[in-house]
Amino acid sequence: MTGWSTAFCETNGIQIYYTRTGGSKPHIIMLHGLIANGACWTTQAHALEGEYDVIMPDARGHGKSSVPDYGYRYEDHANDVAGLIKTLELNAPILMGHSMGGMTAAVVASHNPKLLGGLILADPTFISPKVQHEVRDSDIANQHRRILNKSLDEIVEEARIRHPDRSLDIIEQNARARLQTSMNAFDVLSQPYPDYIELVRAIEVPSLLVTSDAGVVSLSVAEELQRLNPGFQVEQISKAGHGLHFDQPEKFAAVVKSFLRSISKENRL
Repeated sequence: MTGWSTAFCETNGIQIYYTRTGGSKPHIIMLHGLIANGACWTTQAHALEGEYDVIMPDARGHGKSSVPDYGYRYEDHANDVAGLIKTLELNAPILMGHSMGGMTAAVVASHNPKLLGGLILADPTFISPKVQHEVRDSDIANQHRRILNKSLDEIVEEARIRHPDRSLDIIEQNARARLQTSMNAFDVLSQPYPDYIELVRAIEVPSLLVTSDAGVVSLSVAEELQRLNPGFQVEQISKAGHGLHFDQPEKFAAVVKSFLRSISKENRL
């Protein structure tokens, strides 16, 4: 992380903490999912920092960002990201998001078509209302409450058993992020999700949807989205689950780099 910096950005009445690789390069913002934080993108940031100024914010309720009593709808998260872009005066950054961060990125892109230069969605929470209700009514929040009472070593050891093929660095980053996730952050699950069909239909920037063979977004949904928006590219990563960039970091980085090269070439033409 030599040369990387950290700072707080004030937007929408809260403080958003972010890590930045820096340099006079095109910008790419990486949005994490629920129970993660910006540092969970470290492996991917290392892969891209030679060509991009990588910015990794902690979403509200996560990491070192503010923990307001309310305001955890996807629209709130999206407003925070738009505010970050405007406050830091970033020119047409690429926006990449995983899971919750993917849905947030889609909201930003659909509501602010001239703000971004490109969009990468890594297995975003594009799920049906039925599944939304199932997630909301599940034990996921109580599970997190119990985990907050455990030590870092305990969380790491349990994660190593669940994910034996993940690197220890990634497991430890995720474990630290888990302990820095507030219970308030789970309010995002109780809100009606944005209609991802309408979001994708409205997106105008070059976009990449990255799925996995054991993730949230099925191949049939991905194909449907391509029909709705011909500008959508779709790539699937095999032998990966919902945390595809954790399960297959090298493959994920290669897919992302290929897409970034393609849109950079288009911009030069």
